[in-house]
Amino acid sequence: MRVPTSTYRLQITADQTLDDAAGRLEALHDLGVDWVYLSPILDAEPGSSHGYDVIGHDRIDPSRGGAEGLAALSAEARRLGMGVLVDIVPNHVGVATPQQNAWWWDVLRLGRESPHADAFDVDWAQHDGRILLPIVGDDDDLGDGRVGHVAIDGDVLRYWDTALPIAPGTGPTGDDDADAVLARQHYVLGNWRRGDDELAYRRFFAVTTLAAIRVEDRAVFDASHVEIRRWFDEGLVDGLRVDHPDGLRDPEGYLRDLADLTSGAYVLVEKILEPGEELPAWPTAGTTGYDALGLVDRVLTDPTAEQALDAIETRLRGLPLDWHALIHRTKRGIADSILHAEVLRLEREVRAAHDDAPADTADAIAELLACFPVYRSYLPQGAEHLHHAAEASAHWRPDLSETVAWLLPILLDPAEDAARRFQQTSGMVMAKGVEDTAFYRYGRLTSLNEVGGDPSVFSIAPVDFHVAMERRQERWPHAMTTLSTHDTKRGEDVRARISTIAEVPQEWEALLERMLPHAPQHDRPFTSLLLQAVVGAWPASRERLLAYAEKASREADSRTHWTSPDAAYEEGLVAFVDACLEGEGRAAIQAFVDAVEPGWRANVLAAKLLALAMPGVPDVYQGSEVRELSLVDPDNRRPVDWAEADALRERAATEPAHVDDLEHAKVRVVRETLRLRRDRPELVSSYAAVLARGAAAHHALAFDRGGAIAVVTRLPLGLARRGGWGDTVLPVPEGRWVDLLSGREVDGGSVRLADLLRDLPVALLAPAGR
Repeated sequence: MRVPTSTYRLQITADQTLDDAAGRLEALHDLGVDWVYLSPILDAEPGSSHGYDVIGHDRIDPSRGGAEGLAALSAEARRLGMGVLVDIVPNHVGVATPQQNAWWWDVLRLGRESPHADAFDVDWAQHDGRILLPIVGDDDDLGDGRVGHVAIDGDVLRYWDTALPIAPGTGPTGDDDADAVLARQHYVLGNWRRGDDELAYRRFFAVTTLAAIRVEDRAVFDASHVEIRRWFDEGLVDGLRVDHPDGLRDPEGYLRDLADLTSGAYVLVEKILEPGEELPAWPTAGTTGYDALGLVDRVLTDPTAEQALDAIETRLRGLPLDWHALIHRTKRGIADSILHAEVLRLEREVRAAHDDAPADTADAIAELLACFPVYRSYLPQGAEHLHHAAEASAHWRPDLSETVAWLLPILLDPAEDAARRFQQTSGMVMAKGVEDTAFYRYGRLTSLNEVGGDPSVFSIAPVDFHVAMERRQERWPHAMTTLSTHDTKRGEDVRARISTIAEVPQEWEALLERMLPHAPQHDRPFTSLLLQAVVGAWPASRERLLAYAEKASREADSRTHWTSPDAAYEEGLVAFVDACLEGEGRAAIQAFVDAVEPGWRANVLAAKLLALAMPGVPDVYQGSEVRELSLVDPDNRRPVDWAEADALRERAATEPAHVDDLEHAKVRVVRETLRLRRDRPELVSSYAAVLARGAAAHHALAFDRGGAIAVVTRLPLGLARRGGWGDTVLPVPEGRWVDLLSGREVDGGSVRLADLLRDLPVALLAPAGR
């Protein structure tokens, strides 16, 4: 199996096609990149900016460059000795425009008789053999099955701009109107709200326009991987990134099928691991790196601020906040609302096999989902998580104890349909309840509110980081590491500045107090979260900050909501953002940003070097070699200024870095580390901690990768307050060494960190003259 030494993620869109990506490869190769890593390229919904809404598995999206574009990119990659990694989406397809998806269109036309009916995960009994399409607006819901703005247009039925098929022999006859024709179809048009409770097909999370497919059926697997198979048969692609494997019935079985299709190629899984959770021993190289991201952020967070920031959060709320109680509440809320249809389908599967099911079975299922501690189990692996959920449910809902005890043997039995579906559902509840809700309600230190992380874990000590890296080197040496992705809530450099708050909690509290009078008075905790985004992304435009405020507040789902926005509250958020960007508010924020600037610069470079040099395969998200001051999507999918990136890369090739020119320094860190990994892999083949000695030793984090030594500064503002490194030294093997970042040579032995880190807060040592 060919394994990359690094990857570089490119978002392939109609504006940045495969041909455009091919034109970028020479620059990426010069940067040190080994493989190019492409977002989904199969044919997607018209106008899709991300490609996760696939409508055709037999072709590459023409708007993204088509088959010719991939061929051109692959040829250029081969010329440069680079590999190609592609993101694929096995769990679901896009059905927002049914006419564009041949499989879905056929199922809507022919119902259960369609040859594609078994491709979709549908409970056909739910609506008497018909599929509910919850697309009707409130004004068009006329009741009694009647829908406004439905019309017959030749051989299709139209609801506004949505075209739907008319089943053979069911078209208009005599005086039939559109509603009479609609009543004879294999689908039901329903109010959009009905999807929460009545949807009968599995979907991606709560997105009704993404219908899940059954790749556990080998015929469906083969049909949905026909183009992917061609990539490997023709040698166009070298590896795959698997999106959302936890949505699949049998992730391990799917990965075995994928290994068979690709002849054992390099495959990564977008698997979210909770703290302490291990990836199962699947046929994969590892995860896409959120676990690594969480470790990097936490080892650079000052642990002494936890109590002070807790006190601020408590004062804002008027009472202490228990993170685990919060996520239980948000997960249960999700199970009772937008994912209630999934809970009810689970109940139906339980009752189908066990006619003695208690009356409160659905309630108990929802409670177990709310208490489940990780994304999912993989029975028989992970049975302990269900036991944990049962124990936790006794605390929150003791009235359900008997039903939970009755359910437990069913949900622990891999042969039970309900057990397999419960495993697919728990991750949906976790993702929507935690990442997409609780993360926007918990503002203690939002650099920790990241995908795959637990914000209640405030920091980790260097010794724990080293233990985790030794384990990673031993078990998952080819898993991905990352700092920013298309899904991160805050870009790496935003988090780097927010992390400095932990070094100056009193100054942060003063700024917060200065800005609170401008915020909505009934949601002070959210104001803290929003102000951290403003500070972290500073300077950001009004347009970007308002878009973030709207999305974050509606995702929090406490004061305003996607389905019922509170106009007055949201106007208050607009006023707050304006106060941050004008007059005394702007001056106060600028003063805070200026005060933490040295710490931010150090954190940016430290995080980048750690992520690139630690065990694993580092990924650089497009443009993040320069800066990544993005907020949540779609902000983090904005176009990259490639001219600026190229100019900085060319400078970095010849000019040593200095911390005062942060973007040059960051590009230099990326270029030198990636080129080292690619061109001198023998220097990054193992892992050993290197422990500094002296009064400031805890401010240093260093490790030897087998000949190359990475050194970073931790808690830089605290280091400055104590007067710098003093006589603190780092033991380096004897011999002559060169710091690839500053260009200076040093002798081994007890190296004074004050000398080594004179120009930069980080260093990358390699043996000189080799």
